Amino acid sequence: MDLWTTLVPLIIGGAIVPVQLMITVLLVRGSRGVRTAGAWVTGRILVVVLQGVLFGFVFAAPAATPDADGDGGTSGGTSPFVAGLLLVIAVVFLAGAFKQLIAGDDPDAAPPKWMQALDTIGAGRAFLLGAGLMLIGAKFWVFTLSAIGAIADEQLGTAGSVAVFVAFVLLSNITHLAIILVVACLPRRSARLLDGLSAWLTRHNRVLVIVIGFVFGAWFAVKALRSLGVLP
Repeated sequence: MDLWTTLVPLIIGGAIVPVQLMITVLLVRGSRGVRTAGAWVTGRILVVVLQGVLFGFVFAAPAATPDADGDGGTSGGTSPFVAGLLLVIAVVFLAGAFKQLIAGDDPDAAPPKWMQALDTIGAGRAFLLGAGLMLIGAKFWVFTLSAIGAIADEQLGTAGSVAVFVAFVLLSNITHLAIILVVACLPRRSARLLDGLSAWLTRHNRVLVIVIGFVFGAWFAVKALRSLGVLP
């Protein structure tokens, strides 16, 4: 259960990033629609899977600690390394929230040029965009490494660890996949829904970043500090 108290916030934090959702909406509404948006999400997922394959070996054999009974078993819980990663996530979330809280926004500002260019982007470039943003996004690296470390701490075995990690990857992209699925199944009816979602994300982006930042920042900070023994 402790594993999922770590993974669920990571999943939610990765699935509801406003800017990333806006990209999916803009791509799926573009001239090439579902194909382009699918390529974008595939690029995102592929990078996380490769991170899991590469760093899964690093975390595969966590240092065993004697359990309370002294029988030579291993104790559960979050390792100091994973706790440190969670603390980094907390700082990233809180810093982003404070930045948005102080900066303010201009409701009459023109949309960024990169957002306007998404309407004509092809599937190949969309794939590279998805992969590239995941590669350069420090927050997403920490999300993935924290998930890998938390799964490794549970010592579920190869099959169990792979299954949980696959679930983590899919659930972290569930909002993007759901948008694409709705458009693929209901191309005409989805137009009004996408218009509303796009307008809502644009209007409330700053508020979402602030709320998400403070809520998840506080959650990860408390969990990390408890794991490190700083808090009871």
